[in-house]
Amino acid sequence: MVNIGFIKMGNLGMSQVINLVQDEIAAREGITVRVFGTGAKMSPAEAAASESFKQWDADFVIIISPNAAAPGPKAAREVWKDVPCIVVSDGPTKKEAREALEKAGFGYMILPVDPLIGAKREFLDPVEMASFNSDAMKVLSVCGVVRLVQEELDKVTDQVASGKSGKELELPHIFAKPEKCVEYAGFANPYAKAKALAALHMAEKVAQVNFPACFMLKEIDQVCLTAAAGHEIMGAASQLAIQAREIEKSNDTVFRQPHAKNGTLLKKVKLYQKPE
Repeated sequence: MVNIGFIKMGNLGMSQVINLVQDEIAAREGITVRVFGTGAKMSPAEAAASESFKQWDADFVIIISPNAAAPGPKAAREVWKDVPCIVVSDGPTKKEAREALEKAGFGYMILPVDPLIGAKREFLDPVEMASFNSDAMKVLSVCGVVRLVQEELDKVTDQVASGKSGKELELPHIFAKPEKCVEYAGFANPYAKAKALAALHMAEKVAQVNFPACFMLKEIDQVCLTAAAGHEIMGAASQLAIQAREIEKSNDTVFRQPHAKNGTLLKKVKLYQKPE
């Protein structure tokens, strides 16, 4: 049995499903998943609280949070540095910072396409937050990011199942730019793929728009207008993702990759085709 632990600090779009993507119909054998969550907060205090999760004895853990360079996620890595650990985050985007993570023994999947929300009280309420995350999830799922994360976690799981442990494990080191992500989506139609790639580029742009709204602008009209613009970009990206999938559906070429009970990845394209 492979024990996979997830530590969720704060929230990314990917945080919504990352602990589900290896066992999508709750029928996979050979893995057990547990989650330690800290809600929306991601301070060093939340990182310290994750120490109690070590009682479960995970074979490897995934720490998912916004901005892996922030104090809370950095403190969490100190807590978990003696366990094989994969960082999933929207940053750091600089090569030197990613190399430092690898040198310290951490795997990583950096997802700049997982967008920064317009987190200002003047604009964001629970409904806006949920709506933004649903738009983000549509892009992340249809356009290849979910499958990228799933396949990389499966690779580590397979290593543990084969008898490897600790420093023997080969952890992923991936900077997931739009062009890389879309290759995991399995599009057959080039126009569908182009729409998906456009959606990913738009999702990456959302952070550049929302960052000033969150951390720089002060006047309420500037804050609200800028955050609203960022959220409109995310909504438009979601619509492009929907259009891309509808093209594939109209051609009966939606690529599906379910797990068999033993974790093997099966494949199918036609709706009435049996996964093999």
